[in-house]
Amino acid sequence: MSTNLIEVKEKKLYIEYNHSLEDRPTLIFLHDSLGCTQLWRDFPMKLSEGSQCNVLVYDRLGYGKSDPMLTDERPNNYMEIEADLLKDLLTELNITDAILFGHSDGGTIALITASKYPKNVKAVICEAGHIFVEEVTLKGVYDAWEAYKTTNLAERLQKYHGDKVERLFKVWTETWTRESYRNWNIEYLLKDITCPLLFIQGDADEYGTLDQVEKTIEQVSGISDKYIIPNVGHTPHKEVSDLVLKKATEFIQNL
Repeated sequence: MSTNLIEVKEKKLYIEYNHSLEDRPTLIFLHDSLGCTQLWRDFPMKLSEGSQCNVLVYDRLGYGKSDPMLTDERPNNYMEIEADLLKDLLTELNITDAILFGHSDGGTIALITASKYPKNVKAVICEAGHIFVEEVTLKGVYDAWEAYKTTNLAERLQKYHGDKVERLFKVWTETWTRESYRNWNIEYLLKDITCPLLFIQGDADEYGTLDQVEKTIEQVSGISDKYIIPNVGHTPHKEVSDLVLKKATEFIQNL
């Protein structure tokens, strides 16, 4: 697995990339709002080995070892902007057969990328993604903010994000809780997703209801499947890693 900083549209992104398998697709991992490459741990390599795919894991702009965010305030369409940056990264690395595995915000970015750039995306695995704002999502964000203020969460995150922690946490919570973001919705893009889709979600997800899954599955144009896991929260790939690996591997093998 090679690691390096790659420049994309004058922004440096940290990537870990293994492309030793000829004529095989590339799994691309998109982390959540507080995540980074390191926090996926060994999950990407396990899925890569099980599905016999190349693998690319990267720190989104503002996270981990990538460049900091450009401003202290995100526009409401920030995930669409990140999908555009992902497309530029794919172009830079000449990847035309991506299988996107996105968690939470990363799942949403995967859906947007598949809708806007269908020629680059072979399939999507969306884990606990969002297509609109729900009250449970806001409660989850407020709870995280409370934990940030009252526990050692900031200190734990510093290990992965260094001096970016305060800014990325502030930007994340302020974006999701501001009044103008309540109407954020990407359902209008779903009809343009023509590639196969697997939507994975725990039925005890503290950031979203199963409406996120059902309404996505109903509106995409390609073949779609859902995998709802009982008694599991917002991070199935950590909570029940073996189940998610098995289901995702089967999905990829059936493409």
